[in-house]
Amino acid sequence: MGSNQTWITEVILLGFQVDPKLEIFLFGFFLLFYSLTLMGNGLILGLIWLDSRLHTPMYFFLSNLAIVDMSYASSIVPKMLASLIMQKKTISFVPCILQTFLYLALAVTECMSLVVMSYDRYVAICHPLHYTVVMSWRVCIILSATCWMFSFLLALVHITLILKLPFCGPQKINHFFCQIMSVFKLACADTRLNQIVLFAGSVFVLVAPLCLVLVSYIHILLAILRIQSGEGCRKAFSTCSSHLCVVGLFFGSAIVMYMAPKSSPSQEQRKILSLFYSLFNPMLNPLIYSLRNTEVKSALRRFLGKKSSA
Repeated sequence: MGSNQTWITEVILLGFQVDPKLEIFLFGFFLLFYSLTLMGNGLILGLIWLDSRLHTPMYFFLSNLAIVDMSYASSIVPKMLASLIMQKKTISFVPCILQTFLYLALAVTECMSLVVMSYDRYVAICHPLHYTVVMSWRVCIILSATCWMFSFLLALVHITLILKLPFCGPQKINHFFCQIMSVFKLACADTRLNQIVLFAGSVFVLVAPLCLVLVSYIHILLAILRIQSGEGCRKAFSTCSSHLCVVGLFFGSAIVMYMAPKSSPSQEQRKILSLFYSLFNPMLNPLIYSLRNTEVKSALRRFLGKKSSA
């Protein structure tokens, strides 16, 4: 590597490149969504913690998903909000790489968590008599811990490969955060290996898990159709349809983002997709689960009833 190369110490985040007046509107809009994300997921966590009726494996995994969603949004949105109202739209290189690492790790954790939740529903509906044995608390904790450890190790592989690259410019990222494919463009070296590893990782954590989820739900659907009780069938379908909505939103946007050809989608469309699954998805998850889940709604009514009678 030549001595005339200048190492990057700071990166300019170009963000949305809109009129300054519109930036104030976007700040308020995104701040509202971020607040709803924290409040919605915080409410889910609180209800599960306070209501003993929700101390089951299904809600253990749901609380884990809520923690992932809050962390996921918090790894990006605060810096994005600061960039919208500050003249200096920069981030130091080390925090930029840290943001990339956290974003990747938490995205994979969410993906793995959704797969584990589908497995939980498969066991509950297809093998109800063995549910308490198969999904013991020990198994639940091991599955959850494995999701986190695997995700952070996979993200570490990507970051290790990134840090081996020479970064000498350009200093601008055409995004609102240090998204991994935008970080590649800062390198003054061939990044084909990084891109191949990223694509292979995307296949491993998106396509393969999605196939597992779909197989689980084919078995679940067949089991639901065999349920004689109308109430039991409705309850099972309601629980599973909520999870399928979340799976569709997350996997759909992520596959388009990381596995579509370079020419499609465009960079501006990539920003919107990133915004969708880093801010809107975490906000929608608690709404989907609470609006379509009678047990969560009942827990909320009991909690509000206690508050009003106090």
